[in-house]
Amino acid sequence: MPIIKVDIQPEGEQEDQGVKVAKPQASMEMKARKTLDGNMLIYDHIDIDIVIVPEASKIIAFAKESMGDHVYDAQNRLFKFLSKKGVVDPSTVQGGSVHSSLEGEIVKSVDEGVDPVQTAMFLIGKHLEQEKPFYTFVKDLENSEVEDLTDPTADESTELGEVPHQDFKGSVVPGLRPYGMLYRIWEGKEK
Repeated sequence: MPIIKVDIQPEGEQEDQGVKVAKPQASMEMKARKTLDGNMLIYDHIDIDIVIVPEASKIIAFAKESMGDHVYDAQNRLFKFLSKKGVVDPSTVQGGSVHSSLEGEIVKSVDEGVDPVQTAMFLIGKHLEQEKPFYTFVKDLENSEVEDLTDPTADESTELGEVPHQDFKGSVVPGLRPYGMLYRIWEGKEK
């Protein structure tokens, strides 16, 4: 998957082979793609895909594969982070037109030197960096559970035939009537 490098806000100018080039203030690498219509797709998150739509000035977060509370929580954390940083207007965050998607509008910049799309992309990258340790832990935990089940240690497993069979197992006693009572049905025979 291609990696896109994002440079944010020129701080000063440098000369590169006689041409003045703006020096970036900060840069970051992410797994992202640019679509034919100019949208930016970010795939770094484990539960959601993030799309920046510059034409509509929107950020949309879609569920990757599974849907559930953990996906909504991931989307909610993303938009809360972007709202606190002043990139997304919190009053515009709402459910999207696609099932399990959340969207919000990018705030317009008053400063002409600041590109809102680049700033949004950079802050999304910062948010993904903050969440990476948690998802690494979850992935390691799942891998360890699978390893414990597929290749248990000697003290956590038994050989076939090692556990003796018992005559009675479980909680249902065979032959016991419901509530310990014997129900009888008498036919209506009169003597």
